[in-house]
Amino acid sequence: MYKIGDIAKQLGISADTLRYYEQHNLLQPAGRSVSGYRLYDEHNLQEMHFILQAKQVGFTLAEIAQLLSIRVDSSQYSCGDVKSYTSEKLQQVESKIAELTSIQKGLQRLVNSCCGGSEKAEHCSILSSLENDKNVVTR
Repeated sequence: MYKIGDIAKQLGISADTLRYYEQHNLLQPAGRSVSGYRLYDEHNLQEMHFILQAKQVGFTLAEIAQLLSIRVDSSQYSCGDVKSYTSEKLQQVESKIAELTSIQKGLQRLVNSCCGGSEKAEHCSILSSLENDKNVVTR
């Protein structure tokens, strides 16, 4: 059995991070010591590693909860179910990347259009574009 500081150290995270995942019902300590300290076991260590890996690849807390649920009842799901769930997340990420790329291009156009000089901002091409151009980002 591990105390919260021990398991946090093994995982390279803070005790507050463990408490955070507990508060969101993703992790439950194996028990408590006589003096009330949270105690964790090897299963908790594996579970927390799973949570951290899922978080690292971009799953939200709700999605991690779903993956943990699938992991607990893995006999009720197929690899195809898990792949489909993960493919959905990949599609969301790809969509977000496309959106951010569009925003980046729009910002780059704005930056490139401005001389950046010391003259008054009344004639700034960035302000004019934002005011008059309906398609700053999508062009």
